[in-house]
Amino acid sequence: MTMIFAHRGFSGYYPENTMLAFQKTAEESPADGIELDIQLTKDGEIVIMHDEALDRTTNGSGFLKDYTLEQLKTLSVGVNVKGFFPRQTIPTLREYFSWLKTTKLITNIELKTSVFEYEGMAEKLVAMVHEFGLEKQIWYSSFNHYSIARIKELQPDAKCGLLTETWIMNVGAYAASQGAATVNACSPFCLKEGVADDLHQHGVGLQAWTPNDAELMAKLVKAGVDTLITNFPDVAAKVIGR
Repeated sequence: MTMIFAHRGFSGYYPENTMLAFQKTAEESPADGIELDIQLTKDGEIVIMHDEALDRTTNGSGFLKDYTLEQLKTLSVGVNVKGFFPRQTIPTLREYFSWLKTTKLITNIELKTSVFEYEGMAEKLVAMVHEFGLEKQIWYSSFNHYSIARIKELQPDAKCGLLTETWIMNVGAYAASQGAATVNACSPFCLKEGVADDLHQHGVGLQAWTPNDAELMAKLVKAGVDTLITNFPDVAAKVIGR
């Protein structure tokens, strides 16, 4: 059965990577899980945000890493989204985990370490997962495959995904060599003939980002994709017949 992950929460209708978008995923969609992104503040706290810069989604500017958590909490999130919503702030991962424990949702945490490496973030992340006892609900992913290797060192049984927008040759063999559970790839690569079969033959799953229309979702399911990471989990549910 194809799984559905809500991309940055239920971001098709609510401000991405906010507690509102996460809570609405559980309340209003049949998603199996949530995909979100983490970075480190200037004072070393793990927070949830996709962009390294604050400008697109908040009323702040500059790089997130240059602000303390206290400073970041003064900002409003969702300024790029039309509609009326309760004021949202940048969530900490600790806030999110406190809520996640009340659900059965899986969370695919993307370590945003491709632009800034955020030394020590993997260690902080795994320690917090253990603290909350969420090992079975947390999957990890990153475009920085060195970050995934570090996660595997810290938690050998961790379910890890190799994010890519590159069309990797012999992708199944590569992913298996890294101990990856999944490859999380752009939709065009997922549709390439033989990619899903290659990965499955090596015991690796395939997750597609970010299909948001029903026609593309249907093509991906037919191609053998295991997980749709989408802004519209409600649409995905109709496509796969839930």
